[in-house]
Amino acid sequence: MLNEEFIDLLKRLIRAPSVVGAEHSFFRVLQRELEERGANVTWYEGVLVAQGSDPFSTMFSAHIDRHGLVCTGPNEFQYAAFVSANRTDLLNNSVSEQLMTKVTERFNQEGVYAYEPWSGVYRGKGMIRNGYICEFRNNLIFEVEGLEGVVAGTPVAFEDTLSKNGERLEGQLDNVLTAASLVHLFSLGFKGTAFFTAQEEAGKSWRYLLEWFRRFGGTTNRLFVVDTSPFPDIESANQQLLVLREKDANASFNADSTALLQQFCEEIGFSYLYKNRYVEAENEKLLAAGQAPSSLGSTELGRIIAASNGLVDGTTLQIPTTGYHTMHESASVASINAFLTMLQAIANLR
Repeated sequence: MLNEEFIDLLKRLIRAPSVVGAEHSFFRVLQRELEERGANVTWYEGVLVAQGSDPFSTMFSAHIDRHGLVCTGPNEFQYAAFVSANRTDLLNNSVSEQLMTKVTERFNQEGVYAYEPWSGVYRGKGMIRNGYICEFRNNLIFEVEGLEGVVAGTPVAFEDTLSKNGERLEGQLDNVLTAASLVHLFSLGFKGTAFFTAQEEAGKSWRYLLEWFRRFGGTTNRLFVVDTSPFPDIESANQQLLVLREKDANASFNADSTALLQQFCEEIGFSYLYKNRYVEAENEKLLAAGQAPSSLGSTELGRIIAASNGLVDGTTLQIPTTGYHTMHESASVASINAFLTMLQAIANLR
């Protein structure tokens, strides 16, 4: 069974909008939840920093942006992640883009609502009637019924709630699930630092995080980035409780930190998988069949390691999920429990 306080927190957070590029109102919700748990909270551009009494003892990072739409003209709505990233093309050089080109139809008939980005004030609701890739702009365009009066620049969030389906939790979990876990960690006495970053889905979050380390970081900045990790179906997701990585498409991760996570998994008895090895094995099958290989993925951690010239290093811990970037992304209760236990082990709270 999952901790009831954690479940209640997750329900509150998943209902608060946090569309890529319009996360300010969610930062305000996070600040309240963190301060109620004794954290010292500071805002910087693109990152909210929560610290306990020993800030450099352990450092975690989770991105808080979720997918949604943004109004770009009269009754015109585009995928917020690509607008926020100032992108005009889908380059298909990340897992997110490769999958998104395949799942546009999954958003049809999804309820959405517009909100003020700073305050979170509700500005009306609508329904997605169609989603497609525009051949002229090479971007995702959505037809929305009910938001005809919304002005350009207004974020539009999916109507998202948390539900339980058997032994799995469902909702737009990426990445509110692990962000909620870090907030909950302060309830358990966490004394280190938790970073909550904006615009990860637009490929910008690492810049905000790196700026913080350039201002305040020490010589040893071992960072644990937490996130969800997509799998094609429940069967493959359930093959392991947790997901580790040795690298992504940008950089190799810290070997000692990764080995520490593997050690914890083995000592506690949690099954795990190295996602980069999994993708490489699947790519061998695709190449043998004459198909294009998949990307290793472009993560916040890989980007910051590649750009920091040794200032920041670390590894990642992820929860296996299905239904990537939809309102029905799911994770097993067993994986979430294992993840929460691992966070406590890393932070010396067990």
